[in-house]
Amino acid sequence: MIIKIDNLTKCFGDFTAVDHITFSVGKGEIFGFLGANGAGKTTAMRMFCGLSKPTSGEGRVAGYDIAKQPEMVKKNIGYMSQKFSLYEDLKVWENIRLFAGIYGLDGKQISRKTDITLKRIGLMNEKNTLVKELPLGWKQKLAFSVAIFHEPKIVFLDEPTGGVDPIARRQFWEMIYEAAEKGITVFVTTHYMDEAEYCNRVSIMVDGRIKVLDTPGRLKDRFHAKNMDEVFRQLAR
Repeated sequence: MIIKIDNLTKCFGDFTAVDHITFSVGKGEIFGFLGANGAGKTTAMRMFCGLSKPTSGEGRVAGYDIAKQPEMVKKNIGYMSQKFSLYEDLKVWENIRLFAGIYGLDGKQISRKTDITLKRIGLMNEKNTLVKELPLGWKQKLAFSVAIFHEPKIVFLDEPTGGVDPIARRQFWEMIYEAAEKGITVFVTTHYMDEAEYCNRVSIMVDGRIKVLDTPGRLKDRFHAKNMDEVFRQLAR
């Protein structure tokens, strides 16, 4: 398993933000991590990425202990958030070189893979464009490509398609499927319930706990729902 979480808990004083969650995620799986604002998703994600130490419980991500080996976790994952994933005042190629270097790739690897990546996502002609001049959909495609540039075992996507138009969202999900087919596990949070339908499995957090975890199809059957939005409303209302 690429992710194995057992009774993971995070408390801030008397407040329990993440309450004894347990689950696992396999190689190449697209896993949807859903929940309303304040449900504990972001706090949990910070622990999975080695950015925050659990209060109790255990977790392994990409084979490393999230509490004892956070730096190894960070080296073996990719991460992309809606709020910050690229430096706006750097050129497209400069962003790739910067993040690839942070992820530990050497100059030869970076040079060889940069043009391949830009051709694949259709940004070769924008290589020298400042990122702030790109349309949002292009920025998101670039940010995802940067997050998996070092071919991590798993990539964490925190609401990656927020504010993106439907066509760009669909193109972005095509990139997610391509990454999963290469064996990269994709762990994604989203507010768009139609995107939950694209995941292999989905969990829904309510008040710090995972209330349900299953395939979208089985969840819809269980809650007699037409779509994942109805499932979510029944649980998170």
